[in-house]
Amino acid sequence: MAHEHRDPDVGARRRFLAQITAVAAASGLGSRGLLAAESTPASAAPLPTIALGKHRVSRLVAGWNPIGGYSYLGPHTDRHMKEYFTTERTVEFLLDCERAGITAHQFSPAANTEEVLRGVRERGSKMQFLGLHAGRAEVKKIVEATRPIAMVHHGGVTDRLFAEGKKSEVHDYVKAVHDAGVLAGVSAHNPDCIKQIADEGWEVDLFMNCFYFLTRKHGSPLPTLEIGYPFYADDPVAMTDVMRQVKQPCLGFKILAAGRKCTSQQAVKEAFRFAFERIKPTDGVIVGMYPRFFDEIRANAQYTREFDQGAKRS
Repeated sequence: MAHEHRDPDVGARRRFLAQITAVAAASGLGSRGLLAAESTPASAAPLPTIALGKHRVSRLVAGWNPIGGYSYLGPHTDRHMKEYFTTERTVEFLLDCERAGITAHQFSPAANTEEVLRGVRERGSKMQFLGLHAGRAEVKKIVEATRPIAMVHHGGVTDRLFAEGKKSEVHDYVKAVHDAGVLAGVSAHNPDCIKQIADEGWEVDLFMNCFYFLTRKHGSPLPTLEIGYPFYADDPVAMTDVMRQVKQPCLGFKILAAGRKCTSQQAVKEAFRFAFERIKPTDGVIVGMYPRFFDEIRANAQYTREFDQGAKRS
């Protein structure tokens, strides 16, 4: 591992995802102290890259969900993440990602997005940005304000519009993004949406593919209280089958099942191994990170290097 933490049980630090209240109370450290404890060394060796149009980005892309407070683990964890990722700390996080060899970040438009991206660029960063968004009318404005290399239609909205027979709205979004002068992509949780777009030959430059079909509808209501999103164990196989079938580069996301595969570093490592063995050599992964208790940035970068070795990229 590129960064060896002094804590003898590094996996315990990631288990805050399952025991967030207990860990937060036990830490007894302010956010500034935790950040200092995870200080980063000089820039690491570059990560392996893939092509997105004329751009090359690292096969590991830094995700946005933890930054925006979307944990998929309940409101307390959401708030814990959102309070941690202030504008200043988000800028530092992205710079740390770049120092670890990560050259791209997937963002979603938020109140402080422009401030964050401006702060990163003012520090001399060369990081490239991919926007995840839905709403054709705002495309040009967002592109002008954030200067991304790509805009991608939001996966949950894609799934819903396809289910409602409104896939033309997604296609119109792709056209609007191209009109704005950047790469256009589509994200989805439902593998059938990706297959249909590919079969119909849409002018899509890339896909973002959720490893879990979180928006699936059940034939009849489950006889339980709401238990959250359905993370079916065999979903990653179905989506990666589709990723290998389409010609466009794909970025797989939720490879760690929104923290459910973070019970130990061995579990995290196995998830990275599975992902890189299943996707095309021209594909990558998007991973959200919350390095408050453990240097997830460098650990994930190291797993990317390890499991990319031997892959032949076109």
